Amino acid sequence: MKLSVMQENLARGLGVVSRAVSTRSTLPVLANVLLRTEDAGLKLTATNLEIGITSWVPGKIDTDGALTVPARLITDVVSGLPAGERVDLEVDGTTLFIKAGRYQTHLRGIDAEEFPVIPAAGDRPTTRVSQKLMRQALSEVAFAAATEEARPILTGVLTRFVGDRLTLAAADNYRIAVKSLPILDAVEETTLVVPARSYQELMRILGDTDDPVEIMLASSKSQVLFHVEGTELVSRLIDGQFPNYQQVLPGSHASRAVVDREDLLKAVRLSGLIASSAANVIRLRLGEDGSAGITIAAAADVGDAEGEVEAAIEGDAVTIAFNARYLTEALQNIDADQLALEFSGPLSPGVIKPMDDPDYVHVIMPVRTPS
Repeated sequence: MKLSVMQENLARGLGVVSRAVSTRSTLPVLANVLLRTEDAGLKLTATNLEIGITSWVPGKIDTDGALTVPARLITDVVSGLPAGERVDLEVDGTTLFIKAGRYQTHLRGIDAEEFPVIPAAGDRPTTRVSQKLMRQALSEVAFAAATEEARPILTGVLTRFVGDRLTLAAADNYRIAVKSLPILDAVEETTLVVPARSYQELMRILGDTDDPVEIMLASSKSQVLFHVEGTELVSRLIDGQFPNYQQVLPGSHASRAVVDREDLLKAVRLSGLIASSAANVIRLRLGEDGSAGITIAAAADVGDAEGEVEAAIEGDAVTIAFNARYLTEALQNIDADQLALEFSGPLSPGVIKPMDDPDYVHVIMPVRTPS
């Protein structure tokens, strides 16, 4: 293999694929990135066997070939080369020669034949979605997935295509986030569960543009592929039945408050500083003593805190306790200026809805407290 590429293009491609490099595998080749000439350029691939990321780098090919080299090492080496420099790459056996200007280095690699095959998901898109809409939806949903492997299905995000709509849902034992968004190509009803970690990596690839991300389902229905402008992410799917989250979504409420998201987030964070030294519990009080706001309070051995946020309140007065971390994460990930908070009582789930987005809902389970 012998080719030339520009330093900034190679550095960018390595930065993208290195997110998929395995750091804990007993297979040494999974700590490497695969370099292979393809389609008049250099194809970079990395995988941890759960996800695989591929990025194409334009270049001038003299001789085709392939080799895997340590991902972190080549990324650091290329990043340290002068910007705008031409980088010459040449493979001799299992050694990669890198030359740029007056700098050259040799990296010892592993034969490309030992690198796992990254499956192709199909020849044509199952559907397409605006990158901007997909990234926003994932940012509002994926964080709510479980991180513990006790119930593997909850570490994934339910991904359901029906007609011209895509619904994403994530849940652990304490919260549920659901978002619906339009897709560009109507499809038959299809339900997948994609690991939340895979979606978190996809968010880093998606741009703030209406240009589409192509979504393709493997014929085996065990993997899904996302294609974005020269970059592909392939993810395994999680087997199992995702819980029926719709049964938990409250259909009515007894109390409702409309509040500024940023003001509420600041108040929750401040009380959360006190709550973090105890059970991480904060209390929200609405409509007590005719107050026209929401009081956010926390108490612990280290002290106590209380703040009030202006809100338009309707319905019954209520005091309800939540885990401060779950409430903070919801408030900082929802993309809205004004939120509606809905409650049916101190022991019923709390609901958060953006005022300008009827397609999103977040449910948080309350904490039972002694008083």
